[in-house]
Amino acid sequence: MNLPPRLRRALVRLRRDFLFAAAGLLPHGVPPLLFCWALFHVADILGPGTTFGTLGLPVPVTLLVLSAYGLTEAQRWRFRTLCGMDLPRLRFREAKRQFAYNWLIGPLFGVLELLLLAVLAVALTAATSLLWVEMLGWQWRVNHMGVWTWAGYATVVGLLILAAVPALAGGLVRLENVVARAVLYVSRSEELERRVEDLTASRAGAVDAADAERRRIERDLHDGAQQRLVALALNLGLAKVTLDLPPEARQVVDEAHRQAKEAIEELNSLVRGLHPAVLDELGLDAALSGLAARAPLPVRLRTDLPERAAPAVEAVAYFVVSEALNNVAKHAEATRADVTVTRLGEILRVVIADDGVGGADPSGGSGLKGLAQRVRSVDGAFRMSSPAGGPTMMTVELPCTT
Repeated sequence: MNLPPRLRRALVRLRRDFLFAAAGLLPHGVPPLLFCWALFHVADILGPGTTFGTLGLPVPVTLLVLSAYGLTEAQRWRFRTLCGMDLPRLRFREAKRQFAYNWLIGPLFGVLELLLLAVLAVALTAATSLLWVEMLGWQWRVNHMGVWTWAGYATVVGLLILAAVPALAGGLVRLENVVARAVLYVSRSEELERRVEDLTASRAGAVDAADAERRRIERDLHDGAQQRLVALALNLGLAKVTLDLPPEARQVVDEAHRQAKEAIEELNSLVRGLHPAVLDELGLDAALSGLAARAPLPVRLRTDLPERAAPAVEAVAYFVVSEALNNVAKHAEATRADVTVTRLGEILRVVIADDGVGGADPSGGSGLKGLAQRVRSVDGAFRMSSPAGGPTMMTVELPCTT
């Protein structure tokens, strides 16, 4: 049977409205029933002689608190499934909204939903009055001829009420949606606050994942490619010493041996720049000491770290010092550098200074901009002072609990 599209949509909407009303009877009816049960029977449950005002009072209060969260989840499912409205998951600090809806507003809606379904049942019964009369015995109908008149009136009234029921159901559903959105929905500021918290958590996860990936790459390079290069350099060195090679072949072997050693050194620098093993094993102080010892210019390192920071924070601090010293060696024309790392409460402060020519601009190059972005990835602060002629000072502050 092909129904007109408009009628089909009306029937689908009517079905949804009545399902929504029927599904609301249980969550809206539970609070008053639960309260009555707790009020009149908790003393019997706890045993004879127990007064409601002493031991009995916490029981209904606990039931009220626990049920509020479960009822809110039931309402969220109901609105999402039948109305397509996704209510946010309320938190503990927003419990007053859940109590207001489930224990005050919800029972009122439960009464309206019950009345709506009762009106539907009465209207259907009245609209089919003639059928009910027809089901009575023939003799009874003969003896009560006036029943046909009353059945006709009831049928007309029932049909009129049925015609009004879809509007009543739709109005009730819209009212519940408006009230639920007003009471159970979060404000714009709260939504932005939640969004910031979610982004902060996801960013922290991304930072940890990136740090774990760098550690994996460091292990793979150290245990794989680096070991093979060392074996290659060793074999080439043995070939130079033990084999009687023609001058041309010896020159090729010498060049290959030199390039293998350079590749090992470059790979060592890359591994240390990614995430040195000593950082995990001995901490930031030992890792920075090795970094300062390998620097191409004199570096004075001062550290005051009574306890270790989070692994991601230590990795960022090491990366900042490593890149900063590389920049000083390449661009600053400095004769020395000072690195100071201290922990002040929950803040890890890193200061790198040099006596170079200055003029470094964090907004002008990708290197310093990358340092600033790496610092901000853990909610850190990046400041730099580099006037023309020097000196240059970079200050980084990192939260230790990231």
